[in-house]
Amino acid sequence: MRRIIASTYTTLDGYIDNPHEWSLQYNDEGAQKYAFELALGADALLLGRVTYEGMAQAWPNMGGNPYADHVNSIAKYVVASEPVDIAAWGPSTVVPGGKLVETVGQLKQQDGADIIIWGSGRLTDDLAAAGLLHEYRIWLYPVIKGHGQPLFRPESTGPVELVDTVTFNSGVVVLTYRPAAA
Repeated sequence: MRRIIASTYTTLDGYIDNPHEWSLQYNDEGAQKYAFELALGADALLLGRVTYEGMAQAWPNMGGNPYADHVNSIAKYVVASEPVDIAAWGPSTVVPGGKLVETVGQLKQQDGADIIIWGSGRLTDDLAAAGLLHEYRIWLYPVIKGHGQPLFRPESTGPVELVDTVTFNSGVVVLTYRPAAA
């Protein structure tokens, strides 16, 4: 069975929006290697509409390095309750919001590698609530932002267990948690 891993960058004070504005200077060689290995272990990305639209503006123009080439080549599943143009960054498939649990449950049962979620939000909350999320990889950056979109929402409640911690020279820490039985 495929694993679904939510990999999310967050500031020390728990905000996740616009990571390109505050994370890049901390992506040292160790963090880059870790991200690359995580990506190589996956053959699909699962993204919310807003995250997909933001990524689709940048990623198709990246390439020429193994990380970007791999990310650009793998399947992208875009969860959307409203129309989304998937022509910009393929191969992509739209997953209707109302069919999220059913579709992801089927994807999990298919042969293949891990499925990574970039970003966090209702998508991650809904998958965790349905028992479909295998783990959270929370990339904690040494930045205090003061405001923004929070890592978790009130709907995110539930116990988790820490299963791994990786610290990089830049001060970034990746905390890996698995949803635990209540």
